[in-house]
Amino acid sequence: MVMFWQKRDSCLLIILFFVATNSGVELVKGHEVSFGTKLELIHRDDLLRNLRNGVHSVSTFKRIKQMLHHDTIRFGAISSRQRLKHAGFSSTRRQVQEKTGYYQACINGSSSSAGEMPMNSGADYGTGQYFVHLKVGTPAQKITLIADTGSELTWTKCMYRCEGAQCGTNLRNRRVFRADDSSTFKTVPCSSSTCKIELANLFSLAQCPSPLDPCAYDYRYLDGSSTVGVFANETITFNLTNGKKTSLENVLVGCSGSSRGQSFDAADGIIGLGYSNHSFAVKAAKRFGGKFSYCLVDHLSPNNVSSYLIFGSYHETDMSPIKLRYTELVLGVIPPFYAVNIKGISIGGILLDIPIEVWNVNGVGGVIVDSGSSLTMLTQPAYQPVMDALKPSLSGFRTLNLDFGPLEYCFNSTGFKESLVPRLVFHFADGAMFEPPVKSYVIDAATGVKCLGFVNATWPGTSVIGNIMQQNNFWEFDIAKGRLGFASSSCSS
Repeated sequence: MVMFWQKRDSCLLIILFFVATNSGVELVKGHEVSFGTKLELIHRDDLLRNLRNGVHSVSTFKRIKQMLHHDTIRFGAISSRQRLKHAGFSSTRRQVQEKTGYYQACINGSSSSAGEMPMNSGADYGTGQYFVHLKVGTPAQKITLIADTGSELTWTKCMYRCEGAQCGTNLRNRRVFRADDSSTFKTVPCSSSTCKIELANLFSLAQCPSPLDPCAYDYRYLDGSSTVGVFANETITFNLTNGKKTSLENVLVGCSGSSRGQSFDAADGIIGLGYSNHSFAVKAAKRFGGKFSYCLVDHLSPNNVSSYLIFGSYHETDMSPIKLRYTELVLGVIPPFYAVNIKGISIGGILLDIPIEVWNVNGVGGVIVDSGSSLTMLTQPAYQPVMDALKPSLSGFRTLNLDFGPLEYCFNSTGFKESLVPRLVFHFADGAMFEPPVKSYVIDAATGVKCLGFVNATWPGTSVIGNIMQQNNFWEFDIAKGRLGFASSSCSS
């Protein structure tokens, strides 16, 4: 079985953590578009430090190596998707491994059948940087989710119709969503067209013991992680910027009776922020004027500096006023990712000689803005000109041979000043320009060590503007108008 057919939603990466508190304020019904919700993004290291009782042991060096590991896996998933698209393949419903007992394992979490799944090494622990707390069900239960702009499926570790000594043995002593305690938990019937057709891309299973049984899924990630469960519609509750709170009803969620992979050790599941009819981001954006946005502070910032995720207009939050520049947001071409039309990169005011097909999102190239990838990946025809243009400004510093895998150029940064480096600018096809700060592409790798923060990606393939390049900027994904807004920002409220 080919792994990239098992994986329709990219591996885990950035990981956003909504912090939504229950303050007992009045519930608002209907479709609010004049108020939004502002949610804090909690860094993965902060979460792990809390889990370790305050012990913080992740060095910058180790963090960069973790980023490179999960970025490499994620890029493989993105590239595979592009190759399959141009080869003319489409997804089909999974029928593999549907044997006696497997369907029931999806429902009640019995691990006997799930243990027979072929798995890769789940070595990708702690991928991404950000987590969220979310209120799910009625009454609301708080769960901790990995959020990914490259994922369509929102799922949580879950117990549903769980009875008997063998039920949910891998969930019994852990925090899980208890579906039977929620009055708004409604499973999707396996005989429905939703299960048979609409959820095929999320790998719904073909087995249907009886028409009203839940629609089951078997969902795999390229790092070897997996989850099996049943689809349902649920209610999610969060606070508005006007002090009230609202509910988002009939959100598609996965109730996972079994999940495997170290990536899920610190979380209860995934929240899908990709572009898809079934993603949480699109569902929430429809409620709040068709848009969502985020602002990411430097990943090395002090712990008391926060990043934010916003649904609705940032004008309705207490964020400082921002004048955004806009460029076209290309939706549905490399699903579920958010693509942009770029015409070139300049360094020091000089447009680099990069073949135009590198940027053609409708061909075998293109660029995505991905909060789930840490570093920026450029395919070979773009990577080499960028590196060649930046290296001369760093020639006065001693180069270092470090174990940073695909990071090619690292140097002793003693005496380094950002003013020595020519400014890099991404030029969009419609005339907009994005100029990241120097620290976003000459990155800190260890004490006294900096590296050029670009990874050489396979051509043909998709280039990726990662979250480090996006830091200290505000990004608005206006799905309704098909545009991406951005502006330099301290991300402070």
